[in-house]
Amino acid sequence: MTYRADIFRSDTLISAEELHSRMELGQPLTILDVRWRPDRPDGRVDHAFGHIEGAVYVDLENQLADRSVRGQGPYPLPSGRSVQTAARGWGVRNGVPIIVYDNWNRAGSARAWWILRAAGATEVRILDGGLTAWTAAGHGIVTGPEHPDPGDIDLTHDDLHRGELPTLTEIAAVPAAGVVIDASGRYDRPFEPIRHPIPGARHIPGRALLDAHGFLRPVSELEELFARADVYQAPVVGVCCGSGVMAAVGIAALTVLGVNAALIPGSWSHATAAADRIAAPTP
Repeated sequence: MTYRADIFRSDTLISAEELHSRMELGQPLTILDVRWRPDRPDGRVDHAFGHIEGAVYVDLENQLADRSVRGQGPYPLPSGRSVQTAARGWGVRNGVPIIVYDNWNRAGSARAWWILRAAGATEVRILDGGLTAWTAAGHGIVTGPEHPDPGDIDLTHDDLHRGELPTLTEIAAVPAAGVVIDASGRYDRPFEPIRHPIPGARHIPGRALLDAHGFLRPVSELEELFARADVYQAPVVGVCCGSGVMAAVGIAALTVLGVNAALIPGSWSHATAAADRIAAPTP
């Protein structure tokens, strides 16, 4: 399984050294800067102060979610048509590989990776270790905005709930024999309301899938983490979190292991609409 997982890893992630080499060779690439974190959702200022050359800023809040949708959590999936429009504005072209990066727990880049692939983009990779890995390797950054030529990407799926990647519209849709991975962080984070664990979910925080430097953990460590959650025996594996963003990190890690996990888009926020899906804390 490890050999197979290594192949999936190279399809899902790209190292700073490989990205730098490709850029030095002048290979066509589209680089997207998806800086986002719950307590600092707008990464525009950070992008302006320094980004990988050629990287275009992506607004997760408004371009990778449809905030007009109600009742599906704070980050409902956008339509494939709106993603295509945004992607063309980012300069994304047919047949040109897409590299996405961020600077916090791989949340922003994993969200972009999932959205683009679900919409039909075929070659999307996450910069392993994010912007920190890029600068730690001694590669430079530039300031100011980027002005890409309009792209021509054609995305094939408009309804991402039925797109290229699997989704589960409700946590309750996971059969009794299936497994729900909750990729949330702590349940008492200062920038989120206190919430209760989802009944039956296996709690594997997204940041637990990363090492101390923000790289995805080695395959052997990921295998051990998910084996304890019984994902390899489960006919259905769904991944949720608080709002549906961090869940994409869990899906990326499972993809590296060859597990085709489903995103639960609304996650805990959507589940609160039905009280019987949420467990009260044990006294």
